[in-house]
Amino acid sequence: MNKRKEILVLGLALFSMFFGAGNLLFPPSLGVAVGQSWFIAGIGFFITGVGLPLLGILAFTKGGSLDEFASKVSKKFNTAYLTTLILVIGPLFAIPRTGSTTFEMGVLPLIGGADPKISAIACSVIFFGITLFLVLNESKVTDVLGKFLTPIILVILALITVFGILNPIGEPVASIVEGSQFSYGFINGYQTMDALASVLFGVIIVKGLEGKGVTDSKEQKFFLTGAGFIAALGLGLIYFSLIYLGAQISSMQNLSTAQTALMVAELTLGSSGKIAFGICVAAACLTTSVGLTALVSDWFSKLTNVSYKKVAIITCIFSAILAVAGLDYIISLAVPVLVILYPVTIVLIVLNIFGVENRNCFAFATIITLIISILEVLKVNLSFIPLSNLGFAWIIPAIIAFLIGKVIKN
Repeated sequence: MNKRKEILVLGLALFSMFFGAGNLLFPPSLGVAVGQSWFIAGIGFFITGVGLPLLGILAFTKGGSLDEFASKVSKKFNTAYLTTLILVIGPLFAIPRTGSTTFEMGVLPLIGGADPKISAIACSVIFFGITLFLVLNESKVTDVLGKFLTPIILVILALITVFGILNPIGEPVASIVEGSQFSYGFINGYQTMDALASVLFGVIIVKGLEGKGVTDSKEQKFFLTGAGFIAALGLGLIYFSLIYLGAQISSMQNLSTAQTALMVAELTLGSSGKIAFGICVAAACLTTSVGLTALVSDWFSKLTNVSYKKVAIITCIFSAILAVAGLDYIISLAVPVLVILYPVTIVLIVLNIFGVENRNCFAFATIITLIISILEVLKVNLSFIPLSNLGFAWIIPAIIAFLIGKVIKN
């Protein structure tokens, strides 16, 4: 086995797995919000948008599986956690987001004076109708689209970045964000949902290595670390470039999330570039929608007595309805859920990476993190807890709970 070649191939696979249309939406908006503080906010975004997803995959090199990921808390908790995870990256947020992104970036710029509400409904029906058809017919169309679209989008991004750096489209202004710019970027990275998806992707990647004869956990870490560096380099360059370009138009505070990305494309490549970028991103959303719908349908058909086909139909109908509400509305709905789910996921990833076997440590650290995160969303005053002013009130309680778990015998 040529290790360098395998690492390169795995690195590109990891990159394509995490690279999606959603990842292009949030960095420019972050840049607009933080302005001159784009670099420190970008580091926070990088940690949750790149670092955590890679750690999520590494967590499975200990020989774990989805059935074991959070089972040391309890089997029921593991099922509830994974079900919530799949709902979040499925019909509650991520799948509808693909439909609304398709409309706002790929269709809206082209329809001129047409009624946007009627157009949004029509676009949603057509988009999720195609999604359902491809899911039920197991078409390879999305695989082909993905292979062609990703390189095209990367070329467009490269052009946007080069033109934006050589010919600045504006000057960053002072941040409109109060408090820590780092934590703002860190929490905004939640919106990529890649760390949540990595929990599901991790098993696939590790199984693939095992199929090639790489069964030792240390050797798996070697491959994944090298591949992770390649994927992180690619994603990091994209994120920091888009955040920086967003910062250049930080004087424009009245743009929606989709409009911000399109504005960056238009100011660097012109109106034709904006349209080309929007269409590519919209088409990429279709591949994401099909993949996530298939994942949701497979999970719930196994968890319940409902057939794969019925789950797919229900998922597409629900997603189509929610997509019409608009991208920014879906994002606003997702924030509180992600603020609860992400800290719990971070704790579980860390505990799995270090191979913690003590069930009390697992349970205590996870549950206290869940409780603190819920209290934060409910706006309970937690200012007495260290790091709460940065948005990380859960960290110290989780560490204390972990240490208490070590003292108490199983």
